[in-house]
Amino acid sequence: MSNQYFENNVNLESNEIVISYYFKGQTFHFITDNGVFSKKSIDFGSSLLLQKIILDNGDRVLDIGCGYGVIGLVIAKLNPQILVDMVDINERAIRLSCKNKALNKIENAEIFVSNLYQNITKKYDVIISNPPIRAGKKIVHEIASSAFDFLNDTGVFWCVIQKKQGAESMMKLLTKIYQKVTIVEKDKGYWIIEAKK
Repeated sequence: MSNQYFENNVNLESNEIVISYYFKGQTFHFITDNGVFSKKSIDFGSSLLLQKIILDNGDRVLDIGCGYGVIGLVIAKLNPQILVDMVDINERAIRLSCKNKALNKIENAEIFVSNLYQNITKKYDVIISNPPIRAGKKIVHEIASSAFDFLNDTGVFWCVIQKKQGAESMMKLLTKIYQKVTIVEKDKGYWIIEAKK
């Protein structure tokens, strides 16, 4: 497969567009491009995850596989007391996230390139992922299982995954690793899963 959003193809032709997203009384604008996930609109899974996630004041949050920044930037904008780190392997996605951070006037987010957790040096209260399903089960499961090592003692991993794309196997994996795993929501085949360390 080539030109996939979970790869880092620097030679892919650029064709930027701007999309809008209205959430909790605010309108967000996102610059998107070829070679990133859900270029033309905010995907249902990300939107559902944003609706269901529970955060506390002062949380440190990691958005892994951030794409052009929807989840991490919306959380940062709506929760200025929270610090959000956002990572992706795709350099174009990282550039777009940085542009979108500026476009939406967000100051409490740090954005950098990382292949999964390779460049992560901190621990977090919350790790969030809308994992790159097309990268394959091994990568998706590594995002979920390795999150455990980068969570604080009372940390929580949140993810969204479709039933037809492996939600049940994700649940089995998480219940082997985390203390308490809950399906918070099921909607249109999408599962929102919360896993507490």
